[in-house]
Amino acid sequence: MSLKKRAKISPEFSMSSLTDIIFLLLIFFMLTSTMVNLDNYDLPESDSKTVAPVNITIGIRKDNTWQFNGNTILKNQINSKVKKALALQKNKKNATITIVAEKGVPFKNVMAVMEVANKLKMRAIIATKPITK
Repeated sequence: MSLKKRAKISPEFSMSSLTDIIFLLLIFFMLTSTMVNLDNYDLPESDSKTVAPVNITIGIRKDNTWQFNGNTILKNQINSKVKKALALQKNKKNATITIVAEKGVPFKNVMAVMEVANKLKMRAIIATKPITK
């Protein structure tokens, strides 16, 4: 009587199906991530009486004009102006940028100022509207 040998199960794992699934997930997330938009938002209101220290003030208007300490500048001048102002500060650890954005300003403009502050290791404060009673 002859016995048949059982087929040995291969302990190898095929990665081809796994890479196909990962590739499809990657394409799905890339396509869906481009559909996310950040809308304009209103500044929050606050009833706080605390006044933050103001070293540097950057104003952003809806018509895409930028102000640095009250003077109109171009958007691409912000980094150099902030660096110069920071160099003149005596207490660089407590240097603060106050961002004053009009209602309807795109959030990406506020984020651009926050990124400048982050690169220079400064604090950034977004000015709020006082609550009117």
